[in-house]
Amino acid sequence: MPRNRDPRALTTSEEDYLKALYLLTEWEDTPVSTGALADQLGLSPASATPMVQKLAAKSLVNHVPRGAITLSASGRREALRMVRRHRLLETFLRDELGYGWDEVHDEAEALEHTVTDRFINALDQRLGLPQRDPHGDVIPAADGSLPATKAVRLDRFTGSRAIVERISDEDPDFLRRAKSQGLVPGAAIELPHTLNYLDASLVWVLPG
Repeated sequence: MPRNRDPRALTTSEEDYLKALYLLTEWEDTPVSTGALADQLGLSPASATPMVQKLAAKSLVNHVPRGAITLSASGRREALRMVRRHRLLETFLRDELGYGWDEVHDEAEALEHTVTDRFINALDQRLGLPQRDPHGDVIPAADGSLPATKAVRLDRFTGSRAIVERISDEDPDFLRRAKSQGLVPGAAIELPHTLNYLDASLVWVLPG
């Protein structure tokens, strides 16, 4: 006999919206509109509006009509829970199953809703408590905490030498091209030469 679903549990769509909202604000401190959130999810603004209203009714986001959308404290906790799942799964796929760093994102997207927090915590231990995923993104701890970073987007960096901190994982073709040039987290790069062959808006660096 099937168990009744916990009424407090979030749907897959709700989890996707919260994670997308977090990712839009993780590296860029800019207001997020319904249109921007819809674009991140590959949806139309009209289809995103009812979900934003639903999340606001659940006190998971803060939103006023035609205003910016922000995560509430509870919404941020749920978003970080999904981000943790995604990044640990990406790390597992690369380290244990031999996936390329350009292949793990879509696979992790499919898996992250199917596993439990217990599984993810066990996976974290099995992997040796990794701090970052294959693309350099910080993996939140089980309690939702994560260290601050001073990395800046490469197209806004003013120095001549830098260390790659993270690379956006949403474009597999870009990841393949970046790796072919040796642009991976931890790599030292010289500027402005590097700007000649990559989209600098997809790379974050620290002074080198």
